[in-house]
Formats: sequence, structure tokens, C-alpha cells
Amino acid sequence: MSIWWSLHLRREAASVPLARRLLIGTMETAGVDPDISFDLSVALSEACANAVEHGGAGGSGGPTEAYRVTAYLDGERCRIEVSDTGPGFPAEAPGRPGSVGRPVSADAESGRGLCLIAELADHVRIGSEPGRCGAVVSFDKILKWREDAPLVAV
Repeated sequence: MSIWWSLHLRREAASVPLARRLLIGTMETAGVDPDISFDLSVALSEACANAVEHGGAGGSGGPTEAYRVTAYLDGERCRIEVSDTGPGFPAEAPGRPGSVGRPVSADAESGRGLCLIAELADHVRIGSEPGRCGAVVSFDKILKWREDAPLVAV
């Protein structure tokens, strides 16, 4: 079983729950375990929120700029990629490969997204698209299936 979809979304807060609902609906229809679906939907929400907040050219945050979400359910794994057209990650930034996220204080109101994604997914890759500006956050997780799953991988 293989399912994939890709969305081109405006950098607006309303786009985050849209992407999350599409992912949850896809996984529910395929028969993915609800706990796995929930973990991936939270991670997707964090990645999308980061793209909305930080992913515009020059950091202007205008609603006309867009970002892309692509999800692949392929065999026993789900891979999600969120890419934007913003300034990307500086080379020394926390969240670069090998150091996903940075510690934040317990009372901080932001800055936990990449750490949360790393906790919820099996593998996380953070970087830039070759030849393009912007950030790419890609993560995957091994799937578990409901007993009555209609589209279990074979």
C-alpha cells in the first residue's frame, strides 16, 4: 500500500489545521493506529506552524507566501516533509542534523517545535533544499495498524 499527497499552502494560521486534518483523515482511512496518527499530526502541526511563522522570504510573514507539505505512507513507514521559502537555518543553528532542537525553559511560550517533532518521530532531517532558499523539515515514523485496517502494507 502506498499513498502520497502534496499541498501548496498559504502562510496563514488557518492552513495548519487543514494539513493536520488531511493527514489524520488519510491515516484513519488507511487503518493506521490512532496513537501513531496523533503523534504524526502533532509533529506536522509544529512543522507547519514553524513554516507559517518563519518561512517567508526575508521573514516578512506576508500571507501571499506559501509553503509545501508532502506526506507519504509507503509500506510500513510514513514520511512527512514541510518546506518553505524563508531564510532557512543558519549553519550553526540548533536543529541542524545531529542537534535537533535546543533546550528551552519550562515556561517558554515558543521554541519547542523541533524538539517535539524529534520526540514524536523516529527520524528527523532538517536542512535546506539544494539550489533553493528555505527550510525543509522532514520526519518519518514506522506505522502500526488497527486490526481492521483496510490498507495494511503487504
